[in-house]
Amino acid sequence: MAKKNDVYFVDGTRTPFGRAGEKGMYWNTRADDLVVKAMIGLLERNPGVPGERIDDVAIAATTQQGDQGLTLGRTAALLAGLPTTVPGYAIDRMCAGAMTAVTALGAGVAFGAYDLAIAGGVEHMGRHPMGFNADPNPRFLAEKIVSPDALNMGITAENLHDRFPQLTKERADHFGLRSQQKVEAAYRNGKIQPDLIPIALRSEAGWGLADTDQGMRPETTMEGLATLRTPFRPHGRVTAGNSSPLTDGATVSLLAGSQAVHDLKLTPKMRMVSFAYAGVEPELMGLGPIPSTEKALAKAGLKIEDIGLFELNEAFAVQVLSFLDHYGIGDDDPRVNAWGGAIALGHPLAASGVRLMIQLAAQFAENPGVRYGLTAMCVGLGQGGTVIWENPNWNGKK
Repeated sequence: MAKKNDVYFVDGTRTPFGRAGEKGMYWNTRADDLVVKAMIGLLERNPGVPGERIDDVAIAATTQQGDQGLTLGRTAALLAGLPTTVPGYAIDRMCAGAMTAVTALGAGVAFGAYDLAIAGGVEHMGRHPMGFNADPNPRFLAEKIVSPDALNMGITAENLHDRFPQLTKERADHFGLRSQQKVEAAYRNGKIQPDLIPIALRSEAGWGLADTDQGMRPETTMEGLATLRTPFRPHGRVTAGNSSPLTDGATVSLLAGSQAVHDLKLTPKMRMVSFAYAGVEPELMGLGPIPSTEKALAKAGLKIEDIGLFELNEAFAVQVLSFLDHYGIGDDDPRVNAWGGAIALGHPLAASGVRLMIQLAAQFAENPGVRYGLTAMCVGLGQGGTVIWENPNWNGKK
C-alpha cells in the first residue's frame, strides 16, 4: 500500500524573464527551449538526483500551441536528456499553471505515488499572446454567464478600483514604485541571481547571453507613473506602471517525498503544508487569492498571523492591495514581496507560480525565525490559488 509522505520543495530555477514581443530578448528563442534550459540547469544543480528516479514531469503553459504545445512535460523531459522512462504531461490553469503543476505533483508525492517529480511552467507571450486563437463559447455572453469584462484581465483590475474606492491609483502607483525599488535592491545585494539559468540568445546583432530580468525600471518615479496612459479605460487607474508587463520566461522545481530526501541525502528548502484553489466572480478576478488563502489556512489549522513571509503575484498592484486590505496588512509590510515582484520582474503567466516559490525558499534560508510562508496569485476567469509552506530552517524563535 502507498505510504503518505511529506512533500518537499528541494530546489527551483528559472530563466531570466524577458519582455514579450519583437524587442524582447527571447523573440528568436523557442518556448520549449526556455523550459528545457531551466530544467537542465535544475538537474545540473542537483547531481545527486538520478534522472531515472524522476517519476513524472508537469510543465504548464496557458496557450498550448506551436512551440508551447505537444504535451510539454514529456517533450521537455526528453529534450532535457531525461531517460525515456520518465513520463510527463502539460497543464493549464492560466496564471496558476506552474503552481498547479507543483500542487498536482505534490499531491502525488503525498499520496505515495511519486518519490521525485519536476514541476514548472513556461510562457512565451511574444509568440503566444494570452487567449490567442481561443474561441470562447458564445453562451458566456449570450446567457450572461460572465460579462465581457471577465475576458479582459486589465478591465477586471479596473473593476476592483471601482468596487473598493480606498484602492486608489496613488496607492497602486506607490506599490508599483516600491516593487521596482525592491527588485533593484535585491539585484544589488545578489538575492535574485543565484537561481537564474543564463540563456544563450541569437539576434540580427549576433549571439548574446540573457542573465538578467529585462523588465526592471529602477528609474521609476511617482511623477512619471502619474503620466502613464490607462489602456483599459479612458481616465482609468490601471497603467503599465502598476501592473505586470507582457513577459517570456520559464521556471522549474524539484519536488521530493520523505523517503527520497532520506535516500538521496537531499536538503529541502521548503515543506508543503497545504494548498487551495477557489473561484470568484470572473469580473473581479483579482479577489481570487482571498478565498483560496482562507481555505488553505483552514486546511493547515493556521491563521493569517502565523504567516511570516508572503510572495504574492503582482499581476496588478490593485489586486495585491485588495488582498492586503482584506487581511489588515499594510501596503509596505516588510513581510510582503520583500524582493519585489511581477510589476518589475514580469509575469510569464503559467511560469510565475514557481518564481514565487523560488523567492520564498531563498527568503526562508535567510529568516530562520519565520516558520510559515505563503505563495498566492489571482488566476484568469475568476480564480485564486494559495500554497502554504514551512521553513525547514526554523529555529523555534520569533
